[in-house]
Amino acid sequence: MGSACSCAGDGSASADEGPPAGSDKANGHGPQNGHGGSVKVIDRSLKNGLIREDITKNGLAGRPLPTEGDTTKLLDSKEIRLEEKTSPSVGSPLDTPPTVPLTPVKSGDGSMSEEELVNIMAGELASLVSRLETAVERLEKVGSVSGKAASGGASTGGAQLNTQAQEEECTVPYVVAYDELLSGPFKIFMDCSNQIGGDVASIAKLVQETFINQRAFLVMASKSQRPLDSELPQVLEPTGKKIQEVIAFRESKRQSPLFNHLSAVSESIPGLSWVAVAPAPGPYVKEMGDSAIFYTNRVLKEYREKDKLHVEWVQNWNNVFKELQSYVLAHHTTGLSWNTRGGNAMNNLKPAPANCGVPPPPPPGNIPPPPPMVKLEPKVIPAEDGRAALFESINRGTDITSGLKKVTDDMKTHKNPNLREGPKPFVKASSGAPASDKKESSPTARPPKLALEGKKWYVEYQQDKPNLLISQTRMDQCVYIFRCVNTVVQIKGKVNSVILDSCKKSSIVFDNLVSSAEVVNCQSCQVQVMGVMPTLSIEKTDGCQVYLSKESLKTEIISAKSTEMNVLIPNDDGDFTECAIPEQFKTVVKGRSLSTTCTEAAG
Repeated sequence: MGSACSCAGDGSASADEGPPAGSDKANGHGPQNGHGGSVKVIDRSLKNGLIREDITKNGLAGRPLPTEGDTTKLLDSKEIRLEEKTSPSVGSPLDTPPTVPLTPVKSGDGSMSEEELVNIMAGELASLVSRLETAVERLEKVGSVSGKAASGGASTGGAQLNTQAQEEECTVPYVVAYDELLSGPFKIFMDCSNQIGGDVASIAKLVQETFINQRAFLVMASKSQRPLDSELPQVLEPTGKKIQEVIAFRESKRQSPLFNHLSAVSESIPGLSWVAVAPAPGPYVKEMGDSAIFYTNRVLKEYREKDKLHVEWVQNWNNVFKELQSYVLAHHTTGLSWNTRGGNAMNNLKPAPANCGVPPPPPPGNIPPPPPMVKLEPKVIPAEDGRAALFESINRGTDITSGLKKVTDDMKTHKNPNLREGPKPFVKASSGAPASDKKESSPTARPPKLALEGKKWYVEYQQDKPNLLISQTRMDQCVYIFRCVNTVVQIKGKVNSVILDSCKKSSIVFDNLVSSAEVVNCQSCQVQVMGVMPTLSIEKTDGCQVYLSKESLKTEIISAKSTEMNVLIPNDDGDFTECAIPEQFKTVVKGRSLSTTCTEAAG
């Protein structure tokens, strides 16, 4: 559509001033021109990207022509605004197509009817819509190409995209704090575990997966509302599975030399289930961390003087749970912090693998016939069953008491004085010899045993053995002597502890102890230490002689339910001074407390 005419003026002239001289004839826009009083002015402003059309009908010639800033069209005294925004630059060939010029269609007499003007406007609108549709299609193509590029980059450059996604997720404050925990104390624990290696490194890897899984759970919680109670077990299922994997690994490694390390981790790892605890998850984390103290003390006791790396490992593991408790108290004081404006937690979970938990499809072919029906027969209660007799007696009604015996006066306590006598004293059976023979023969009923099992020496059922010797000992070994008669056991070197249990007329001689010696349920036994013995415990023993050395004068002796206990203290001339351990005590009340002292008769 070529342009038939255009206004050369800037449209600033008014009707009163009139157009420039000769302009009416030159342009043909005067009220008495050949257009018959119907004038159409088309003004395109390419500077602002707008297309303006100003239409002036009969009766509007007296008004000023449209200016450059006007953006309205007048058609039948109605304002029509056509505006086209330039398409955004997306770095692709989406430049604005060339503007289509508008040309009014004239009738044969030079005039233009109202229907022709409407047709012209409809054509212009159709052109604009077509251009807009073309621009939208190009934008959609560019968006699809960029989406494919992003998906392709995820397969080749997944690490970079994951890093960007992680940075977006880390904007949540408590996720950022959890990342600091992972990059701080937990990373130190992982490095120390890898240095130890073996089963410790393996279980540490499982623990790392558990912590990373919990981080993903926290990210999900930051985007989700709290789920329903019926949905909460399904949301917490991944965390529970990771914790069970750590516990199962420890149970499968009971013969491992690092079993104490594995047990310490296994006892504490349930603390990661704090996400399901309310309203006090902080104390729960502390309780789970403290549950590993029993095994961590064993690790410290075993490696304190052997390898400092294991001592540092214990400290690092304790620091992880201390920092975890501080984190929970700071960000999740009364329970896990959910996003009240977030989405559904079930929708934010990762989708399960295909066919997860779905039974496999049946094999192709005909449907197999159903299994044969089993004939069910009622169970017949035998006639001698007591239940039948019970129901029969109940159904008798008041006649049920007819079978009871009559209680006569001689059976009544308040009428028969002979029934008021108290119970008779216990009389010991005269046939006591067989019982005593059985008691004497019981200690040697089993074969004697002297063996090392794991870290424990067993000396059992030995009789009349005055020269038993245990020489190959270590500091982490324990000696257990059980039911020996007339036996002397000598222990060389330094062991952890010694226990003398249910022995009679037996003696034990040892060099040094790490912890303590115990004498339990013994008769006429002797204990002699050649070096150091920190603690001696005597319980339920009748007759115990304790020979101390000059290095063991600071020994602590604890006694309970025992008699005839003597301690022999060495002198400078090699002789011993015998001192008795008190057996009788005197207790008096002083105000709101008791005061107990040894009686003078007891020493």
